[in-house]
Amino acid sequence: MNPTVGVVIPAYRPDADRLADYAERVVRHVEPEAVRIELDDPLPGTVATLKRAPATVNAVSSRRGKGRAITDGFDALETDVYAFADADGSTPAASLSEVVAPVLEGSLALSVGSRRHPDAVVECHQTRVRRRLGDLFAWSARRLLPVALSDYQCGAKAITAEAWGNVRGRLREPGFGWDVDLVAAADAAGYRVGEVPVRWRDDPRSTVAPVGTPLELARTLLRVALRRRREGIDGVADPRGDDAGVDRRPAGDRRRSDHE
Repeated sequence: MNPTVGVVIPAYRPDADRLADYAERVVRHVEPEAVRIELDDPLPGTVATLKRAPATVNAVSSRRGKGRAITDGFDALETDVYAFADADGSTPAASLSEVVAPVLEGSLALSVGSRRHPDAVVECHQTRVRRRLGDLFAWSARRLLPVALSDYQCGAKAITAEAWGNVRGRLREPGFGWDVDLVAAADAAGYRVGEVPVRWRDDPRSTVAPVGTPLELARTLLRVALRRRREGIDGVADPRGDDAGVDRRPAGDRRRSDHE
């Protein structure tokens, strides 16, 4: 029996028509068993518009943060593979399918979409300032974390349900820094992590703040690096880590995997 895929799309006050169209493309290219739109603080009419999307819409009145929204979505799935994509559609559905593929095939436990991979195709670049800040973040992450990637923050990733169950309890970051926390946690747990080049297009309407978000990511990177270092010394996650709103449940068996 072929493994099943569930896709979560976290969204904060999105363009509802555009998001509904993107969900349709995800269904067409990825062929998931389930699609969930985790909708934060929606504007009037958004939920009604999204009724035409081939997805379950979970709308909450507050802004949970990207990481918390994805976590809630993953926890609601009952598939073999979990994937997420940013609501702005910067990673086309066809590229999301390529990110999911190595997890379905069993060659990776966590597949990370990459805009900075040599084989990636960037159709519309970010502003020069955002590109430089992104390059600096990736450079810093490669030096502070044991897993070296060219891109940690691209909004397209896929993970096995088994790996998710074993790393979920290690995660502490609810916002944009959740991605790097996930990558570091999966690597620390012994799972094979790899990059997949994507076709990517910057969305100028993104909710990523050009100054505040990089500062948040820098602080997140330092927290994650310190926690992973403590894990390396102690062999377990630090229970005093900052919850920052992440509703953690029992992570299950955290034994190291032989996926490598």
